[in-house]
Amino acid sequence: MSKTAPLAVLFDLDGTLVDTAPDLARATNALRTHYGLAPLPYEQIRRQVSNGGSALVTLALALEHGTPEHDTARQFLLNSYAEAVAVDSRIFDPLDQWLMDWHGSQRPWGIVTNKPRIYTEPLLEALALAPGALLCADDLSVKKPHPEPLWEAARRLGVAPSECWYVGDHVRDMQAAKAAGMTAVAVGYGYISEEDDYQQWPADLWFETCSTLVEALRAFNLAK
Repeated sequence: MSKTAPLAVLFDLDGTLVDTAPDLARATNALRTHYGLAPLPYEQIRRQVSNGGSALVTLALALEHGTPEHDTARQFLLNSYAEAVAVDSRIFDPLDQWLMDWHGSQRPWGIVTNKPRIYTEPLLEALALAPGALLCADDLSVKKPHPEPLWEAARRLGVAPSECWYVGDHVRDMQAAKAAGMTAVAVGYGYISEEDDYQQWPADLWFETCSTLVEALRAFNLAK
């Protein structure tokens, strides 16, 4: 147990730490409405959230990335999302309580996300989240699955990569964690497509629910 007990915990944001799908689904269906289309089912949108705004545009309008029409639609979606980034978004339960306890014990934690900072900061402010390190998509010249954002987060927290867990709901999160020399922790409660199996990702640990993740974090905390 002590081999993988973390001194610091880093999280992906959307679908891992915070359930942002309701607000992103609203923006996606606003795009559909703008084009005269009926709303898509929430669960269908939810499964695509971790793939980013371009994937949501393709889902909503069947417009492929790289076309002028796609770019215009993506900007409409992002503008709609920016107007309401934290209406229904919530920290996954019981991570909210665990974070209070971890932060109260002055233990380091951070967020490494491929979400741009312009949307991340208002969301974190609304949820009263204050990570010790925050790396967003536009902070460095590279983003996940490149390991550099994870390394930079560890540097800012003052811990070695080998002493960090990185928790995520996408295969690129596991690839980044492995490349960074961190314990790669895959979660199955996030925004995972129907054809994807998170248990097949190159992780060190796998947790089906947020509750089992938190149970393990508490157990490893006691082990330290």
